[in-house]
Amino acid sequence: MRAVAVYPGSFDPFTNGHLDIIRRAHPLFDKIIIGIANNSNKSSLFSAEERTQLIEKVLHGWENIEIDTFQGLTVDYCRKKNSRVILRGLRAVTDFDYEYAISLMNKKLAPEIETFFLMADNEYSFVSSTIVKEVARHGRAVSNQVPDVVNEALLKKFHG
Repeated sequence: MRAVAVYPGSFDPFTNGHLDIIRRAHPLFDKIIIGIANNSNKSSLFSAEERTQLIEKVLHGWENIEIDTFQGLTVDYCRKKNSRVILRGLRAVTDFDYEYAISLMNKKLAPEIETFFLMADNEYSFVSSTIVKEVARHGRAVSNQVPDVVNEALLKKFHG
């Protein structure tokens, strides 16, 4: 039996890089729970409900995928969901430094939970939600960086 993985993130917005990590991790786990972090310290473009709906549209028809929202520590959420794996994507060395520090803290807080890192595909190594939002804010399509439904939602959010 394989494990249940929690893939946490803000997903604001959900990018092709996120989709690539899910596509590649999907055969490795019995189930992937996409945990949309509802961080009160972070100002989000899309509400947690909007992010959930967008991801549901993108992943419509996929089996063994759950989309949920949570607040608080990822390890506490993993315990609640009976998951022993945190799935994380890495784009660059700077991501690794940050994610490695978090994984060490998570290991101290919850020794039974492992962090599983997947390197981003070259095609998506530069894609970040922050950059995508900035480009869309200026009226440019970001259809190469996000699924079509997300591109449409971005353009609508910024330009009605």
